[in-house]
Parts: sequence; C-alpha cells; structure tokens
Amino acid sequence: MEMNPIGLVHSCFTEKFGIPRQPLLADASRASIELLPPLNTPDAVAGLEQNSHLWVIFQFHEVAGQWSHKVRPPRLGGNKKLGVLATRSPFRPNNIGLSVVRLIEVRTHPKVELIIGGADLLDGTPILDLKPYIPYADAIPNAVSEFAGSAPAATPVHIPDPVLQVARAYRDNWGTDLEQLIRQVLGQDPKPAYQQPDPERVYGMELCGFNLRWCYRDGGIQVLALDSLAAGVAS
Repeated sequence: MEMNPIGLVHSCFTEKFGIPRQPLLADASRASIELLPPLNTPDAVAGLEQNSHLWVIFQFHEVAGQWSHKVRPPRLGGNKKLGVLATRSPFRPNNIGLSVVRLIEVRTHPKVELIIGGADLLDGTPILDLKPYIPYADAIPNAVSEFAGSAPAATPVHIPDPVLQVARAYRDNWGTDLEQLIRQVLGQDPKPAYQQPDPERVYGMELCGFNLRWCYRDGGIQVLALDSLAAGVAS
C-alpha cells in the first residue's frame, strides 16, 4: 500500500507541545491546508464551500514508528493504561490521524488552500485525504465513550495586561484571535496529566510566531510572557 500526501498543513502550532488533544476544543486555532499537485486546482475543491466542517485524514509525521500495544491516555491522569486501539493516541502502528475541523474559507488564488478552524494539527502535517462532514450520517447523539464522555473542564487562565495588548494587536492572514486562542489552548492544560507542577516552574510553547510562557499558580494558569520569536520583542 502506498499513499502520497494531497496537501500540507500550515498551522499556528509549530511544535507538538501545547496542541489541543482533540479537534475543536480550541476553536480559535487556525491553519491552512495547501493542496499539492495534482489536486492544486479549483476543480478539486468545487462545491466544498457548501460544507461547514471537514474530516481531515493525516499523518502523525513526527512520531512514525513510535508505538506500543498499551498507552496512557491523558484523560485517565497519564497513569492508567489502555490498548492503543481504544484511544486516540498519536503513537499508532500506521501513524494515521483523523480530525473534524471547521471550514472557514476555500481559497483558489494564488494557491488552492483551505482555511480551517479548531485544528489540532502541527505545522508541516501531511494530509492524506479530505471528506465533507455529513451531519445525518456522522453525528451520533447517543454514542458513548466511557472514559471520555465529555470535554474536560477548562483550567482558569489569567493573562496580564501587557500580554493582552500584544495578543489583541496581533493580525495574520487567517483572522486569528490570539487572545482567545491563548485562553483556549492553555485552558485545556497542556502539561502532562501526571505532573504536579511547582508554582515556580515555567512552561512554554511556540504559538503564532511567539514564545508563550506560563506557570501554574492559585489553582489556575498564570501567563508570564508573550515574546516575538522573529523580532525578540518581549511583553
């Protein structure tokens, strides 16, 4: 079996740490899927704009070959093991991922690309296929997942005024609301589930061209800084 990517992801997430563990949990996240030859033509996406959401089938390209029969899902505290096929762990035999995302815009000039929201995709992710989300067939209201039946409760996030000013001034070609994105990403508590962090320990991730840093204090997350990676500007 041989598969070739049909597209490539350009994402606000440029490293694995901090990416939401499920799609749509951080709806403010933005990415584009640039279609590659021979599908980089308007004909290949004709009518796609009639859909609000898409299934994205992709490759976990940075974890190829890294898998085991049992994994530790974050929702179970990172200590209890389940079979890999009972989870959505990225560490899988064929390292294939599946996400449903919101389709914001279909662009056909100067290149064919899809602007999507709620993405949990790393920058550079190869796309294997795209399919419309069909509500009557894909939504199952009475479906059950015993260990992940609902979204996790959001962790409180405090952002100081200097960081808020930088985030609110941010503009990109995708219409990203950086303040909202920071709140949603950190609200999902990116640290490993088993960690009990020291209040003085500083965590960080790259987000939209910034180095975002935070710590855990007073039952929530305290944002410390939002530094531009390009210009070295600190806030």
